[in-house]
Amino acid sequence: MEDQEMHLKVRRVSDKFTESMYVLANEPSVALYRLQEHVRRSLPELVQHKTDMQSWEEQSQGAIYTVEYACSAVRSMANSSVYFKNIDNLLRQAISMREQISTSQGRSLHDSTPSTSPHIAASHTSAKSS
Repeated sequence: MEDQEMHLKVRRVSDKFTESMYVLANEPSVALYRLQEHVRRSLPELVQHKTDMQSWEEQSQGAIYTVEYACSAVRSMANSSVYFKNIDNLLRQAISMREQISTSQGRSLHDSTPSTSPHIAASHTSAKSS
């Protein structure tokens, strides 16, 4: 009887030990299987996020380039105010000279005989003074 009881206890211990060894031996496989399962489920979503991010990055780079180009254009416009002031002064001088020429031609035409050309009027004026 004791032999049978001992045999039963040894059998239980042996079964528990075998079960433990089986679990320990298969645990890495189960973990890898769960990991593979997780990757398989989540990978398509991660790939979609990556492509979305790349698209947003390209759009952002385009927007950054556009803003930098616009800022450069505004800086150029601000720097060109010197040139516009110079052009304004030159136009004012040209208008003033034109008015002076018109005024002097009006006087010379009034002083000399009527003619159609200011050069002729100028030559008549110089001929009268000689």
